[in-house]
Amino acid sequence: MSQAIPTDFKPEVDSILEATVYLYTESRRITKEVARRVELTGPQVTVLKVLEGVGDLSLSELSERIRAQNSTVTGIIDRMEREGLVVRARSTEDRRVINIRLTEKGAKIAREIAVEPMEVFRSALESLSPDEMQELFKILTKIAVRVKTIVKRDIGAHARDTKEPRERGP
Repeated sequence: MSQAIPTDFKPEVDSILEATVYLYTESRRITKEVARRVELTGPQVTVLKVLEGVGDLSLSELSERIRAQNSTVTGIIDRMEREGLVVRARSTEDRRVINIRLTEKGAKIAREIAVEPMEVFRSALESLSPDEMQELFKILTKIAVRVKTIVKRDIGAHARDTKEPRERGP
């Protein structure tokens, strides 16, 4: 069981939570505005920018990078493929793997998207010293791991609690 946060830290905790919500909300707002300008959805813009930055990715790698379920990303990629923004291409290293690759049309749109949340945040992070950056990374990683653990535990408990008993056959 985790320790409760001392009440004298409540203002700091509240400020951290407010900053986190602000960063998330601002990220969504920027993405939505950029997406509207290029007539795409926010997730499609995110996929374009990720693929532009790192190159071809498998569906599971892409899902991990944009923090979405494989099934969700499959739907996004299906629509983007129909619009000629990406193609599925078999990996040359492992024929079992299908990579997602930008088409020329997708790459052109990605290049036209100048301002997106990752760039804004990357620019803001440049104001930190290397030591501050390392400490922030360490702290955020620790929080992310803890959140994943809590979510997995709570979702698992909820699934167990909401399962209806199955009827037995004859």
